[in-house]
Amino acid sequence: MAPGDLMGAAEELADQFLRVTKRYLPHLAHLCLISTFLEDGIRMWLQWNEQRDYINMSWGCGMFLATIFVLVNMFGQLIGCVLVLTRKFVPYACLGLFFIIFLQTIVYNILWDLKFLMRNMALGGGLLLLLAESRSEGKSMFAGVPSAGDSSPRQYMQLGGRVLLILMFMTLLRFNASAFEIFQNIFGLTLIILVAIGFKTKLAALTLVLWLMVINVLQNAFWTVPSYRPLHDFLKYDFFQTLSVMGGLLLVVALGPGGVSMDEHKKKW
Repeated sequence: MAPGDLMGAAEELADQFLRVTKRYLPHLAHLCLISTFLEDGIRMWLQWNEQRDYINMSWGCGMFLATIFVLVNMFGQLIGCVLVLTRKFVPYACLGLFFIIFLQTIVYNILWDLKFLMRNMALGGGLLLLLAESRSEGKSMFAGVPSAGDSSPRQYMQLGGRVLLILMFMTLLRFNASAFEIFQNIFGLTLIILVAIGFKTKLAALTLVLWLMVINVLQNAFWTVPSYRPLHDFLKYDFFQTLSVMGGLLLVVALGPGGVSMDEHKKKW
């Protein structure tokens, strides 16, 4: 089979998948996207004393301010997740979750850890896609901002979201001489670049979701590690962050790349 025929068959398969799942895919994307916030909010509740003591010890801010941080972190994430899942006040929920990402970046010193910073920015990309989805032409938190065609804020939110999702993949790269690792890096990098520029977007994003799902289960199997070991929490954190980025990619699959993309411009050629 020629490469062109193979690509055509793959795109047809992806289109069939979308036709079957179009009613459910956005809901699954939302659940995956907010999963890391939901897990972290629940952890704040279950590990209340540990989280409060850690903040107090790290910053020497006193128990009152440490308690305020844990409360904001917990309720901000849980309320934001509930609003997203129920599709109520989604733009404000996204802004609240953006604030939580910023707050955690400062308080947990993520700003100086490139890997975790890139992952937090990738989460922000997923929220941008969610914000773009929630924005309608007639009723928007950006009402009054002039928009026409591809220059509308929604189109650039989709572009920014797609580009930021690249950062999650970059943290998965492993530089060694293994033939499999080299293939994995090239394969994944090709897919994420296609998503970023918006070329064959739905097929590339869907393939990337399946690929990340396999990597996530194999590399971040926190359920195989006893809960008392620090590795358990580390793998659990990685697992849910990757799941959230997969949710962002599923939104790309469900909604398409938007106006600022090669796929959209091909229609005008």
